[in-house]
Amino acid sequence: MRYDMSNGFLPISKQDMIDEGIEQLDFVYVCGDAYVDHPSFGHAIIARLLQAHGYTVGIISQPDWKDDESISILGVPRLGFLVSAGNMDSMVNHYSVSKKRRAKDSFTPGGVMGKRPDYATVVYCNLIRHTYKKIPIIIGGIEASLRRMAHYDYWSNKVKRSILLDSGADLISYGMGERSIIEIADALASGMDVKDITFIDGTVFKTKDRDIIYDAIELPDYDVIKEDKREFARSFYIQYCNTDPFCAKRLIEPYDNSTLVVQNPPQKPLSQEEMDEVYALPYMRTYHPSYEEAGGVPAISEVKFSLISNRGCFGGCNFCALTFHQGRIIQTRSHESIIEEAKLITQDKDFKGYIHDVGGPTANFRQPACKKQLTRGACPTKQCLFPKPCNNLIVDHSDYIQLLRELRALPKVKKVFIRSGIRFDYLMYDKDKTFLRELCEYHVSGQLKVAPEHISNAVLSRLGKPSVEVYNSFVKAYKDMNKKIGKEQYLVPYLMSSHPGSTLKEAIELAEYLRDLGYMPEQVQDFYPTPSTISTCMYYTGLDPATLKPVYVTTNPHEKAMQRALIQYRNPKNYDLVHEALVKAGREDLIGFDKKCLIKPRKMHTDGGWDKKTSKSDKNSNSSYGSGKNAGVRKNLKNATERGKNASGSNTAGTAHKKKTIRNVHKKKR
Repeated sequence: MRYDMSNGFLPISKQDMIDEGIEQLDFVYVCGDAYVDHPSFGHAIIARLLQAHGYTVGIISQPDWKDDESISILGVPRLGFLVSAGNMDSMVNHYSVSKKRRAKDSFTPGGVMGKRPDYATVVYCNLIRHTYKKIPIIIGGIEASLRRMAHYDYWSNKVKRSILLDSGADLISYGMGERSIIEIADALASGMDVKDITFIDGTVFKTKDRDIIYDAIELPDYDVIKEDKREFARSFYIQYCNTDPFCAKRLIEPYDNSTLVVQNPPQKPLSQEEMDEVYALPYMRTYHPSYEEAGGVPAISEVKFSLISNRGCFGGCNFCALTFHQGRIIQTRSHESIIEEAKLITQDKDFKGYIHDVGGPTANFRQPACKKQLTRGACPTKQCLFPKPCNNLIVDHSDYIQLLRELRALPKVKKVFIRSGIRFDYLMYDKDKTFLRELCEYHVSGQLKVAPEHISNAVLSRLGKPSVEVYNSFVKAYKDMNKKIGKEQYLVPYLMSSHPGSTLKEAIELAEYLRDLGYMPEQVQDFYPTPSTISTCMYYTGLDPATLKPVYVTTNPHEKAMQRALIQYRNPKNYDLVHEALVKAGREDLIGFDKKCLIKPRKMHTDGGWDKKTSKSDKNSNSSYGSGKNAGVRKNLKNATERGKNASGSNTAGTAHKKKTIRNVHKKKR
């Protein structure tokens, strides 16, 4: 089927190339996602940027990795292949934390699962190399970026080599890649052999010649870290401390006493003008029309009416890979750039007046954490917000407030929401409460989602998150502000179970917090060990990489299930797991009828005590009194409770009547 290339999309077929008058493309971009020409998709940014610099680019989206011909549909490119697994790591895309296959892929037409392989970057590169032996291959995107050096792979439970070696690619363009990809393209276009491109920031290359490497830190050999977890943690922390573009050193990782994988320092942050240029490129802002028949690409719905205002995050959460991928230095777009894109959004036929989001990794970061970061970089071994805010931290929401006001004033805009995440501790450190007031007044739709992740300070310290006292102060401030402006709006906290440092004790502490709050979350995220995070390093090694001191880690699926169930202790399906966890932790005091208890006992002993075992009739019930043959017991207990309420005006007497009635019922049975 042919599609009119005058619609502005990049070529996806030979006929498209003919229509555009292109005999041979400069680059062919192979991607694990569907082709969506929108600045929220990495392949669109890189392809459009190359096009703006005079290079021709075609897209091969989700090729059939079992068919050699699928990689040849656009012919051999003049300069090289670009390969990315897509906007997500292919393994995260395919599997839940329990390693069960997901049912839907939002980055595929119609949401169909299975259109890309596991470890997609490696598979695509091997497919290319099988057909084109000498052509340069440059890999990038989140999967390649976070696997650029030896890394722990959760799905195989192994320490894998640098993806550069397993893929057979020539270079990795890591991080966001705008600067490095243009330098690579210009070097290749000048006639330089890809093996000689060893000098570009934001790239990783391989060599056997140690003499070409200078001013570098040598990491432990791959064979060493594969066998020694302590050495793995040490190696990882060296990498973590060298992610800043201003002060990072070059890193060398040896393999087999011959091959060296070399990571150059990260690319420098984009200036505001450069960021504006990236987002002003001629994106079509939707998926390719060839996907209409399949129902389109579901992922577009999340970003179609959203605006990216910044990049990077100095929050430094240990479970997040942003430090490795985007870095800690905030890069922003100008108001003019964002307003111009907003005007484009309002012209869309499907726009209903609602901008869904204005933000980035953290919505309310609109400048570097301190003045020195843009000249001397971020502190390699210190955090800006953890465990306490740095004395040099600049806390200022004024620019973000003004931006939001300008967006609200646009014609056709009814409401501007913020959904990409508010860093509540940063908000609380701002003595000026203007942003909190305007957030509650204009940018929340009944519920505001925030991410405390946990409430045990022992776990929060491992997460790299502020203490629970900071979150509690935010909860109060949010509640007070909504009361002041006359709105009834709620907080929805994101919570994480089984993070390193969390034992059953801390999981129960969280359950008790939720009990007192009167809230049970609908969803709970079990900690997911993805490549190149501090938390993943702790999960694999059982060590804090910064101190090399032991950290408690649960890897047992059953204990992880218990920790997850405790957060949703009111769910009837979780009763057995919650009961087991409480007994195992020695917290039977939380099993009973008191208002402080998490669950009620299920079955009675003949002597009036409580049996820890569960009858078959009780298996799928959250009732404290069973079902079926115990219906009469429940009826008598209900009557007893009502009599107790009438007698005392509270449940205290009702509880006493319950116990007495239970004994009487059992006497009758005997």
